[in-house]
Amino acid sequence: MEPMKKTHQQQNHPALFEIEMGIGSWQWGDKLVWGYGNNYAESEIENAFIVSMDKNIKMVDTAEIYGNGKSERILGGLIKKTGYQPFIASKFFPWPWRWTKKSVIKAFTQSLERIDQPKMHLYQIHWPSPISPVETQLDGIAELHKEGLTDSIGVSNFDKTQMQRAITALSKHNIPLASNQVEYNLLNRTIEKNGLLQRCDELGVRVIAYSPIAMGLLSGKYTKETPPPGFRANKYAAQLGNLQPLIKLMTEIGQDQGSKTVSQIAINWCICKGTLPIPGAKNYQQAENNAGAKDWYLTSDQVAALDKASDVFSKISD
Repeated sequence: MEPMKKTHQQQNHPALFEIEMGIGSWQWGDKLVWGYGNNYAESEIENAFIVSMDKNIKMVDTAEIYGNGKSERILGGLIKKTGYQPFIASKFFPWPWRWTKKSVIKAFTQSLERIDQPKMHLYQIHWPSPISPVETQLDGIAELHKEGLTDSIGVSNFDKTQMQRAITALSKHNIPLASNQVEYNLLNRTIEKNGLLQRCDELGVRVIAYSPIAMGLLSGKYTKETPPPGFRANKYAAQLGNLQPLIKLMTEIGQDQGSKTVSQIAINWCICKGTLPIPGAKNYQQAENNAGAKDWYLTSDQVAALDKASDVFSKISD
């Protein structure tokens, strides 16, 4: 079930629409959620980066708040050390005290210094702000775009109304909105249910799907009796009790697809839905496994079966 790509989408942001999958780098330097420095360190991340680049996964999504800038610094160091030149995406976090255009430009400049590159390919607003107008933020990023410091402009965690406001703001600069990065996986299909996914498709906005494996829950490693560590156990507490029938189906589909893993099925499902998944990878094994999720497609019947099996989680979320 290969996803369709529309001509106007490719014309707006050809580089972004050519990318089937990227790497999410929240884990790179984050101690609080992921335990960076305990069971993995920068050497493991380097291995994950190298195997991803070798497997033609050339996009890395980072953010200034990941590890308080550590993720961006690690990425910059890896680019310099290995010579690989990935598609670089980072994000601006709209803290309440950042309410001017200059604050956006300053944050971007600091991110670019940490990554140590001449420009970014995509710069995004990490979350909508109830205080700072998105128009002001986008005025700042539009200025960076006009200076050639970022190729494209995106948003993250924006609903349909917020996204349309961003599109309108950018239209005054004759710049199309490139992307909307949102959580999307078999346990969270909110963007399907509320029409955001369809609206993005209509407007040529690339949906970047973060947490495509639901922070590890769709890897098959966890059950109600053996939950994931830390806050993930609380975040997914309601889903854990209903997880096994879905995992069983994903295992069966993986066997039918030539011994694909459960997490590969989860990622490929996102690809088949027309999104760009960015699973995290903190070591060689995870990166190798992620890479096996691309360059093939689930059948339409398999996608439909996964949709049906995952509908129960929509009821839980409601």
